[in-house]
Amino acid sequence: MEIIKKYFADFTEKQLQQFAALKDLYTEWNEKINVISRKDMENFYEHHVLHSLAIATQFDFPDGYNVIDIGTGGGFPGIPLAIFFPGVQFHLVDSINKKLKVVNEVANAIGLTNITTQHTRAEDIKDKKFDVVVSRAVAPLKDLWYWSKPLLKKRPIDQPKKISGLICLKGGDLSKEISESGLRPKAWEIEKIFEEEFFEQKYILYVNASQ
Repeated sequence: MEIIKKYFADFTEKQLQQFAALKDLYTEWNEKINVISRKDMENFYEHHVLHSLAIATQFDFPDGYNVIDIGTGGGFPGIPLAIFFPGVQFHLVDSINKKLKVVNEVANAIGLTNITTQHTRAEDIKDKKFDVVVSRAVAPLKDLWYWSKPLLKKRPIDQPKKISGLICLKGGDLSKEISESGLRPKAWEIEKIFEEEFFEQKYILYVNASQ
């Protein structure tokens, strides 16, 4: 938890309590439904919570926004972002229902009311539109964009600076993946944001909805 406070200072008491409760809740649920590598639980806040919050260092989602987290797994980056942005609605989607059970139980336990979940594949969602799509280590960029583009709201022409598109967390050498996608994402090196060794060769990619 201290590693979160190292980089972020303006949390309310409620947000601090919500973040602080996460590790015990995930430890408990991980015994029943494995959503996080057991050995990874030692670095829970660094590898999962802080990594998710890298998005919040570059993007400020306005209250009232609707964000979908594709392939959320155990709730990352969706749950940390939902705590960070309490005025934003997050829709967490995964094709494995038991993982969403953990998401729902954790959200209920910490009083997180700005989250909904759906057991489905992103490509099967036909009736909802979102301002932003987020994702962490789910699929190649080409596939993520194929699933994301139909889910994005049309951006008003008079709001060119409005955040609208796909934001994903990825690692490793992305040159081939980006080339094969045919996209021109903006990229941030997370190791320049967070100094821990874990963040070397980890990136935030943003594909603007207009691409």
